[in-house]
Amino acid sequence: MRTHLDAKAMAKSLREALRETGVDLTHSAALELVARQFDQPDWNVLSAKIGATDAREGASPAFAFEPPVPIVRIFDEAKAREFYCGFLGFSVDWEHRFGENFPLYCQVSRENVRLHLSEHAGDASPGGNMVVFMTGIAAFHAELKAKDYRYMKPGIENLDWGAQMSVTDPFSNRIRFIERKPG
Repeated sequence: MRTHLDAKAMAKSLREALRETGVDLTHSAALELVARQFDQPDWNVLSAKIGATDAREGASPAFAFEPPVPIVRIFDEAKAREFYCGFLGFSVDWEHRFGENFPLYCQVSRENVRLHLSEHAGDASPGGNMVVFMTGIAAFHAELKAKDYRYMKPGIENLDWGAQMSVTDPFSNRIRFIERKPG
């Protein structure tokens, strides 16, 4: 859910579904039920938390951000595929080259993480570092360990901010997977 309009659409769908079963509900009562589904005390709190800045129907923010997509410098396509797809379990979403025998630029993703891998010299510097917040780090660690990848045997560190597993690709770019401590 990105905006208060999404929550209102959920309330409308709930209201229509209940009406089909013979339960008549006001729109405001449906909004209160949607707020409870998101563990909020009432619609006003939910609306404030999801960034509603204008109470008028149909209002939308002037702009919205999406999660950033880091560009990661690579030097060898085969090694990059082995590491990101074979070891980390990412999938290639798309690839681009300006022509035959040109550097690769592609997107890989897994779950909510997207990375752009680039062989282009000016796109990024090798040795970058990024953080990926996640849940289930122990399960992810077990998955990677089972692959027995010869170039990377990551462990989990328990730090003040949570559990962290660091991996380094063949081009010295680091990814720190972090599962935050609750609270």
